[in-house]
Amino acid sequence: MASQHDNMEYNCWHVDDLLERYYLSPFYGVEFCIGFLGNLLVVIGYVFCLPKWSSINVYLFNLAVSDLFFLCTLPRLSYLYANGKSETNPYTCVINRYLLHVNLYSSILFMVWISMDRLLLVMHPSKSHSLLTCRAALVVTGLSWLAVNVQVAPMIAFMIQDHQRGNWSMCKDFASLEADQDTLGYSLGLTLTGYILPLVGICVFSHRITLLLRIREAALQRQKPSYGRPVRVIRAAAVMFLVLYTPYHVMRNVQIVAHTHWPGLSQCSRVLIKALYIVTRPVAFFHSVINPVFYFFMGDQFRGLLLGKLRKLIRMRQTITLSRPPVGIPT
Repeated sequence: MASQHDNMEYNCWHVDDLLERYYLSPFYGVEFCIGFLGNLLVVIGYVFCLPKWSSINVYLFNLAVSDLFFLCTLPRLSYLYANGKSETNPYTCVINRYLLHVNLYSSILFMVWISMDRLLLVMHPSKSHSLLTCRAALVVTGLSWLAVNVQVAPMIAFMIQDHQRGNWSMCKDFASLEADQDTLGYSLGLTLTGYILPLVGICVFSHRITLLLRIREAALQRQKPSYGRPVRVIRAAAVMFLVLYTPYHVMRNVQIVAHTHWPGLSQCSRVLIKALYIVTRPVAFFHSVINPVFYFFMGDQFRGLLLGKLRKLIRMRQTITLSRPPVGIPT
């Protein structure tokens, strides 16, 4: 009986290591391969294909840039997990975690402003509202980046403190830090301000848009509303963040409790909780792969301009190919 218990404890010790090597590593690799191409295409499209920017383009462009920077950190993480190595460079570790969490909370915050922008557009179809200007969007964007950095700054301080305790030799995720300060209180506050409140904002804006469209539809004798698709996209965004972010935030807080506030918990239980937390991490970051879908459906004229540019490039390539003389025939 004791031997069976010992074997169970031994197997529990290796669950998190196996997940990091055979789950995190390939998942991060897939996210990079798909998400990087999609977000890079969006960034290039905005820079070279969009002659005139609107407020929503500013929000979507910043969202794509945030996703792109985050996705660039995944290849190294995938390599380290695949080879069972820990990040030994403290600067790379801090920068990686910083980009990860800034992207996590800037993504949902920018989606709030996108939802707000669509609501204002429904209320002011002529774009007469001051917040529908590019200048206002740039101000909101700047304040958003500032707010997210203020939210993430204490986490970076906790990480540096943990690095100093370990002689700068270990790189841990936030929920596994040995910080002296109250990481649980900070994590709960970050969950509230960085996730729950923005998600409520998206839902409120979506609901408000729906009500306004129903009123307008009734006034126009059930004529099909022109903003029906953005409403569905905003709802899809709310569902996406609810499904992807909720397990991560729940398990992050549970992991912190198990790691620092629950001394009587068995080692096997700690490892299993950490394993569940590991499972939720790449799922939460999968939003960076899905976000390019919103760019094509939400950006004013962006999809048409980008597809038109791609068709033009394909025709130019075909023309150049046809104009070349066959191989072996002198010109």
